[in-house]
Amino acid sequence: MNSAQYSHQASVSLQDVTVELDGHTALNNVTFDVDAGTLMGVVGPNGAGKSTLFNAIAGLLPVRQGKVTLHRVDQSGGALAYVPQRESVNWRFPVTVTDVVMMGRRCRLKWFRRPGKRDRELVKECICRVGLWDHRSALMTELSGGQRQRVFVARALAQEASVLLLDEAFSGVDAGAQEGLVEVLRTLRDEGRIVLLATHDLTNLAGRFDEVLCLNCQVCACGPPDQVFTPQVMEKLYGAHGVRLATDGGGS
Repeated sequence: MNSAQYSHQASVSLQDVTVELDGHTALNNVTFDVDAGTLMGVVGPNGAGKSTLFNAIAGLLPVRQGKVTLHRVDQSGGALAYVPQRESVNWRFPVTVTDVVMMGRRCRLKWFRRPGKRDRELVKECICRVGLWDHRSALMTELSGGQRQRVFVARALAQEASVLLLDEAFSGVDAGAQEGLVEVLRTLRDEGRIVLLATHDLTNLAGRFDEVLCLNCQVCACGPPDQVFTPQVMEKLYGAHGVRLATDGGGS
């Protein structure tokens, strides 16, 4: 996979984006920008709108007002990849690691064309990149939580995505596997991709992410972790409990 193809300056920009769900405002005047080569964490409490945000960026939810701009991202070609929450996946469906990653290639193919030699070679490369080639024939049900997340990252790579949205990728994943996943994501960032990862886990955010978006239906703060994790911002996110987290260094 030629990383040079991602050196173009892809970017994601939201301007005053408001989204309503079932008559309630899920996102209110959300504005922020993400440039190429950025690994961004998206944090906030349950119901803060993190999944809604990703669905709006991916074009899966209508925006009532405002604008989502994906600059130099080929939306029709699948160059934006969305890895949903673990709970939204049907794990009873009997598919192998290779099957799942090949799904990423099928997003890029014309409906009438079967995967060819290049597709198979790319799938192999993507599986190798996330360290799962020895598990290529394993069923998804046989993998650990961390391994499953790596498979979904490989599927995104097979889509040749320049923007990756990962919703709660750390859920059900132990600390060691989390760090392994972060290392994979850093290599993608270093190639010029944009990676947004929604998480409830505030552990070592400064060491994991270049920037953090603090979201609670609206943007409470956005920037480098050591600048946005103030007691004031944490209180907007989590109330009095958030102030204790900031005071105790929970985001460090």
